[in-house]
Amino acid sequence: MIKRLGLDKYSALYLWAFFVVLFGILRPHTFLTRTSIKTVLVENVIVGVLAIAFLIPLATGTYDLSIGTTMTMSLVITSSIAKHTSIPQTLGMLIALVACGLAGFVSGFVVVKLRVNSFIATLGMSQIITAFVYYTSEQTISGVLKKPYQRLGTRLLFGLPLFLYYLLIIAVIAWFVLEHTPVGRYMFATGGNPEAARLAGVKTDRLIWGSLVASGIIAGFAGTVYSWKVGTYGPNVGPGYLFPAIAAVFFGASQLKGRPNIWGAMIALFALASGIKGLQLTFSGTSRWVEPLFTGLSLLGAVSLASRQSVIKIPRRKVAPPATPADTPSSARTAAT
Repeated sequence: MIKRLGLDKYSALYLWAFFVVLFGILRPHTFLTRTSIKTVLVENVIVGVLAIAFLIPLATGTYDLSIGTTMTMSLVITSSIAKHTSIPQTLGMLIALVACGLAGFVSGFVVVKLRVNSFIATLGMSQIITAFVYYTSEQTISGVLKKPYQRLGTRLLFGLPLFLYYLLIIAVIAWFVLEHTPVGRYMFATGGNPEAARLAGVKTDRLIWGSLVASGIIAGFAGTVYSWKVGTYGPNVGPGYLFPAIAAVFFGASQLKGRPNIWGAMIALFALASGIKGLQLTFSGTSRWVEPLFTGLSLLGAVSLASRQSVIKIPRRKVAPPATPADTPSSARTAAT
């Protein structure tokens, strides 16, 4: 019955429909409105970009937990260049993206050359980036980004800001590379069984290293979107987006293909965002607890679902089989007789 209804591959779509029906009944005049739908789309672009940044190295079996702080680093570099120099702000944005790519390069070096587990390596890198961010500026920076620069992302097209279309472009490119090129197939082969992929001639180390560089650049672009959208730098901006992005990737990994995939992550992201929006409208006035609670529960549920479907590999303790008479030493059998 579950397979016939597609619950194993399309549960996020069912959940999304459930939220639409539930909150459409509870809050018909606020939830099912053009403004509410636009808010859900616009407010989750940054999370969507970070989800793609996390998903790309995950395809190779690598975790990048530094994407939140990398986003912050991009934002602080762009804002600091705008505040302290006369360099064009678009060029400052590109410098920030290069810096984020270099951070990913260093993470790749630690993972590939020093053989440090990616979970530990990128977690350590996130702390180094945090130190850089605080050293550069511990104060909030506002009012330094000019309107022409911000209009690169906030200009409207068909009633929606351009940065929403940028997310779509990044998603399409990542989907095409992962699903329709040899590079993508090699990345999933590396994530599935790196030793077998290496013996088959796949350059696994190069793919892991490159995926972390790509992750750093895309995470940096999330900071660029924030600079367009908000225009203000704060030292603790990025990490708050990390867990929603991870929840979307892990939930999406159980959708459509049964492994990490772009469109599954996007469906999961906006399904969960719709649930959060409905709860915020239902508990208006006391809704600050809604998003962290819902995100935490979603992350736990997504990881549990993904691990049960072997999307996440969790080593299990091997239990030795019970001894049989054939395994008993001959001396012990003699003594027993």
